[in-house]
Amino acid sequence: MDEMQNPSADAQLDPRFGQAAIETQDDLEGDTLREECGVFGIFGHPDASAITALGLHALQHRGQEAAGIVSYDGARFHSERRLGLVGDTFSRREVIERLPGSVAVGHVRYSTTGATILRNVQPLFAELNAGGFAVGHNGNLTNGLTLRRDLVRGGAMMQSTTDTEVILHLVAQSRRSRFIERFIEALRTIEGAYALVAMTNKKLIGARDPLGIRPLVLGELDGCPILTSETCALDIIGAKFIRDIDPGEVIVFDDNGAQTHKPFPLRPPRPCVFEYIYFSRPDSIVHGRSVYEVRKNFGAQLARESHVDVDVVVPVPDSGVPAAVGYAQYSGVPFELGIIRNHYVGRTFIQPTQAIRESGVRMKHSANRIAIEGKRIILIDDSLVRGTTSKKIVRMMRDAGAREVHFRLASPPILYPDYYGIDLPDRGGLLAATHSIEEMREIIGADSLAFLSVDGMYRAMGYPGRDSTNPKFADHCFTGDYPTNLTDQDQIEHQPRQLSLLAEAS
Repeated sequence: MDEMQNPSADAQLDPRFGQAAIETQDDLEGDTLREECGVFGIFGHPDASAITALGLHALQHRGQEAAGIVSYDGARFHSERRLGLVGDTFSRREVIERLPGSVAVGHVRYSTTGATILRNVQPLFAELNAGGFAVGHNGNLTNGLTLRRDLVRGGAMMQSTTDTEVILHLVAQSRRSRFIERFIEALRTIEGAYALVAMTNKKLIGARDPLGIRPLVLGELDGCPILTSETCALDIIGAKFIRDIDPGEVIVFDDNGAQTHKPFPLRPPRPCVFEYIYFSRPDSIVHGRSVYEVRKNFGAQLARESHVDVDVVVPVPDSGVPAAVGYAQYSGVPFELGIIRNHYVGRTFIQPTQAIRESGVRMKHSANRIAIEGKRIILIDDSLVRGTTSKKIVRMMRDAGAREVHFRLASPPILYPDYYGIDLPDRGGLLAATHSIEEMREIIGADSLAFLSVDGMYRAMGYPGRDSTNPKFADHCFTGDYPTNLTDQDQIEHQPRQLSLLAEAS
């Protein structure tokens, strides 16, 4: 789920795009990619809510700002939505006891714009004429603003600033007789990336966008079906992985079993390549590939393309570790933990002064001097966005006595923004989009700098290179090849005031 990029009373406005501009700890972590959500749902299990909480705990890396669970006990829906981590709320027995029932859906969230507020926490729930309906969303609708404008003009009253609420209204307004037909009709209206887990008083529903940009998998525990974002959420509860939900598939579970619908024309899948680069947990299996092994392959390919004579390979923890392992194994250069990460520094830590803010990376990362002093090192990280963190880490290595500091990125340069659920700035905020490799090297202060090539990224995943006529992944951040229409963005760029009704509505 992506928070709608429109103004709200909860955020300071960016006049350029009508987006909320909130200064947060992320300003200190400008090279860190953020993905918004993880979803989980289970049908027919007596401990549905407790299992959902465990599943969300495994998906915590996909969203750390808020979590929610909705359950149904055969008579009533129950909802608990809280700001903060899953373990801070849903580990308490009294909370789970307020979520009785054998069906539950859950969601973890990270917002890309605006304040994190309770009314945006998912799953969203509404009473429709056909009964209660709850939905959790991972992704971003590229026509969500346009649909929201039309709905508001038609009299809809929005209770949140999330694009997910658009789906609720579209289902509510459908005139189809059967609920699943209403749901599919809503899906035919939306564009962009989505993995949805929804529930009614009789059904658990999963849906994936026609290109499969966002992931969704099917599992089973004690004969009960589970839908979730990653296989690591199945592992934590001892569930069996069954299969990936197909791109464009709508799957429905009720007391009569499972029914699958394929309402969209078949298209070549384009799953998001960042699931392999950064988002998914290393122990997850995504589309049949081990994320850990793919990241190691990225590192090995990086060593093939841009190795330099050094003494040690040092990962930028934690996301750079698998690629650094692959780099070290291929190059034969020793692997060392030259940076130690403090896992207890929260992203909402308050820095009261600019001087303390500028030390933010040191609060999160510390140099392991014994491993790097007097040595030529090569730093391996997963990606580079603004360059702020990379610059601080290079300086940290030099301060700790490193003789040379080389920097390698296990992904290609990020040249274009994302509109499918990744928190990235516009092109002006992307270092690689505005500077040459040499200029970036000078900015971060490294002795050399290199990225994995686009073709190398594909080779690391078993392809001869990128086929421009049939790319296997959504790789638009590197290539500018967006796989769907960008309706909202086109309107913002060409008619910047056309969506101004949203400001009035909020």
